Amino acid sequence: MDVQRIAAFTKDGQGGNPAGVSIADALPAEPEMQRVAAEVGYSETAFAARQGAGFRVRYFAPEAEVPFCGHATIALGSALGAQFGAGEYPLTLNDADISVLAYEEDGHWGARLTSPETSHTPLEPVDLPEALGIFGLTLGDLDPTIPPARINAGAEHLLLPLASHAALQSMEYEFDIGARFMQAQELVTVNLIWRETSRRIHSRNPFAGHGVYEDPATGAAAAALAGYLRDTGL
Repeated sequence: MDVQRIAAFTKDGQGGNPAGVSIADALPAEPEMQRVAAEVGYSETAFAARQGAGFRVRYFAPEAEVPFCGHATIALGSALGAQFGAGEYPLTLNDADISVLAYEEDGHWGARLTSPETSHTPLEPVDLPEALGIFGLTLGDLDPTIPPARINAGAEHLLLPLASHAALQSMEYEFDIGARFMQAQELVTVNLIWRETSRRIHSRNPFAGHGVYEDPATGAAAAALAGYLRDTGL
């Protein structure tokens, strides 16, 4: 199977988050997609195959399938552009229909995605101490202006807004404990953020529930966060 390795959300060709991308005539069997994703080892690998006027897409992390992945969709969009040309490509996911716009700029392919619809629910108080404890945090480490919540843009995330940059920078946790918590709560990531200004937010995303300690740049969590801030007037 041909798997491209493409980094999304880079700056000047550096950094970002790498994803595997496979474009084929038909999607492989699920065990094969899971095997390839584990072998690639990135936080996600996107598998795409023609379906009608667009593409059927599934995303696999090293240990399990995820319903949506933003950075892998950006990587897929750039690969589709390079292979088929610039334009908007409809994508059918497991639970949503989205699109990605491929474009070429200065000799490089990029993409912009339209995410699934966003939603959020308040975090149950009983869940908060356990979630904070995993990262060695207390209630005093939280930003009092942004309530913690479960946020969604095609995938479920737990949002923990922190009051200081230092708390975000020092994030650490025991992998197995974090994995059990995220799996029990059916989370794709825990999205820890610090709001520097009203328009600039720093974010980190533990991803242990699917086999990766931290996802370097998470489009699905970013979209879910944006929807939450918009819909709550924050």
